[in-house]
Amino acid sequence: MTGNNLAIVVLAAGQGTRMRSRLPKVLHPIGGRPLVGHVLTTAARLGADHIEVVVRHERDQVVAALREDYPQAVFVDQDEVPGTGRAVQVAIDALPDDFEGDVLVLSGDCPLADADTLRSFLDAHRAAEAAATLMTAVVDDPNGYGRVIRDAEGNVDRIVEQKDATDDEAAVREINAGMYAFRIGVLREYLPTVGVDNAQGEMYLTDVPGMLRRDGSRVAASVVSDVTVTYGVNDRAQLAEVGRLLNARIVRRWQLEGVTIIDPATTWIDDDATLAPDVTILPNTHILRATVIAEGAIIGPDTTLVDCEVGEDAIVRRTDATLAVIGAEATVGPFSFLRPGTVLGAKGKIGAYVETKNAEIGEGSKVPHLSYVGDATIGRGVNLGASTITANYDDVNKHRTEIGDEVHTGSHTVLVAPVKLGAGAKTAAGAVVRKDVPAGALAMSVAPQRNIEGWVEKNRAGTGAADAAAREHSAE
Repeated sequence: MTGNNLAIVVLAAGQGTRMRSRLPKVLHPIGGRPLVGHVLTTAARLGADHIEVVVRHERDQVVAALREDYPQAVFVDQDEVPGTGRAVQVAIDALPDDFEGDVLVLSGDCPLADADTLRSFLDAHRAAEAAATLMTAVVDDPNGYGRVIRDAEGNVDRIVEQKDATDDEAAVREINAGMYAFRIGVLREYLPTVGVDNAQGEMYLTDVPGMLRRDGSRVAASVVSDVTVTYGVNDRAQLAEVGRLLNARIVRRWQLEGVTIIDPATTWIDDDATLAPDVTILPNTHILRATVIAEGAIIGPDTTLVDCEVGEDAIVRRTDATLAVIGAEATVGPFSFLRPGTVLGAKGKIGAYVETKNAEIGEGSKVPHLSYVGDATIGRGVNLGASTITANYDDVNKHRTEIGDEVHTGSHTVLVAPVKLGAGAKTAAGAVVRKDVPAGALAMSVAPQRNIEGWVEKNRAGTGAADAAAREHSAE
């Protein structure tokens, strides 16, 4: 559906006081996007001619958070008149005068309404040739929702908000999902006549269907079979539940695409992540933001990847990585920390208790354990000994270390940047390297070892060490 005479209005003006948050409700994130971001992504997939977002509470913060990622959206300010009716009215006034299509109204806090559901909803609206169509659902507990009241023939008569409902109306289990399709002419004609004579003192959009019925126009209702698409978020408990449902959808989608996910309940995958067939995800793993994982890779357990690229057949275990690139057949972990700018070449290794940052590590090179590699360029076939450190910070500026191909460092080497090690160079254990090392050279910084005989027995008399030394001397 593209260019199909469709305008979409997204309601995002509310304060969301029940969230008890400085962050506007519609900006609370699930699945790698703010709540309203999921709605705008779906709106874009529908190919609307116009997407308008009605804002008010913390409008500058909301607009700043959304403008770059959703360039098609036009932001419209709601004035002091409260209510969904007024929100839609200001959006309609902002549409071109010659627009004569349908208007789909969505809530910015309902992220589970997917594109397929909304396409079916619009098709039903158009097939019924209705002036307005409501999305409804039948639920066990309708508390908090507007009730859909039907006449004796089963036709939609009106919507009653819970605070205005009688006891009989409150007992109705068919609820208004807060998503609507209208002919644009209906909204232009009826919204100016909607008042605020209700318990909330608001201009209700839900008054329009009743007015249409009164005047003999057709109002249709499309009952969704999956009630979860209607779920909105009003507090932190609902945020968690909707996030869980969204994640379950995403996980299932990737399972059907050929990804093995051992424990869906402890696996979190953001909506923008991409996984290839034959990827395996082990328990307690988070694949976040725009992470891309190639075929055959094994990720987890206990791993978090944020905006990372992982190559074919790589293995990443018990690792925290952000904005890192891991090459094909490389191995990472366990207990590794890859900070932004880390690039590990094919068949390379970053091992246990290693931290890297802004480091390019060449093909087949290894940083096996207990090391820090920051602001460094490392060639091919390099092996850094245990506890190798690139000392990149001089208390004022960061400096870079350059390591050529086939360099091997001894354990506990400190490379004081800026410094360069030529191809094939080596360092002795405990070396502190402050000057460049030529290709093929061995760098050492050791003083002659001095042994002071009898020191323990003289200075630590009566200790276990002194007694042991005395016994060995006696034996000699």
